[in-house]
Amino acid sequence: MPTTTHSINLSSQGTALKALFTGYLTIVAIGYLMALVQIQFTHGMADGEMGLSIDDIVYSYYGKRSGSTLESKLNGSMKVMAPEHDRLKIINWVHKGANQQVFTESGVRQIFDKNCISCHSPDSGMQIPDFTEFENIAAKAETDTGVSFSALARISHIHLFGIAFIFMFVGLIFSLASGIPKVLKSVVIVMPYIFLFIDIASWWLTKLNPNFAYLVIIGGGAMALSFAFMWIVSIYEMWIMPRIHEDNRDALLDE
Repeated sequence: MPTTTHSINLSSQGTALKALFTGYLTIVAIGYLMALVQIQFTHGMADGEMGLSIDDIVYSYYGKRSGSTLESKLNGSMKVMAPEHDRLKIINWVHKGANQQVFTESGVRQIFDKNCISCHSPDSGMQIPDFTEFENIAAKAETDTGVSFSALARISHIHLFGIAFIFMFVGLIFSLASGIPKVLKSVVIVMPYIFLFIDIASWWLTKLNPNFAYLVIIGGGAMALSFAFMWIVSIYEMWIMPRIHEDNRDALLDE
């Protein structure tokens, strides 16, 4: 009986395996887009304007050291959460020293209760500062030095574990692509890990020196490009290439 060899590449895989790979790649791509949207709302409004800029990155990690975190948020991502006159009243209170007695007697406390406490309270279940206690509000009224080192450590380890895990499977699928030269394939597969490290290291460096903010853009942008390249090539070789020609190459042989 003649034996039929089965090439190890994306093009020649069965429909079930292609469906599995495609489903995973699709969900991960949607998750990546949602991450970009989330970055826009968390960092992209740090300077009070839509769109991610170098100033947004500097304010997020290094801080806006001429003002407070509370003021930066009220002029940025939280600008739409309170009427203009209430927002300016809080900022004026911050500029005058954020005194507790003035906080209670001038009506600033009522502004917080009306516009902020629904989210900034333990009952909301959200991982944001608790503004039911004055001490927490006063802490945010101090000079803005950006994200804390403890928060950076927490976010860094989550991203290192989570994103590396995602790229392991994306890279595994892409490694079955047969139409990419082996050197280029190897470079593209390892790129996300290199630029993930650069991206996260640049957060810490920007915390110390705002000039490293450009490195955040480079690291994040290069990581996104490598993801897009692997995604497009994988989808192409699974579903479009077989309609054009048969592929008998073995993607796992470095010959």
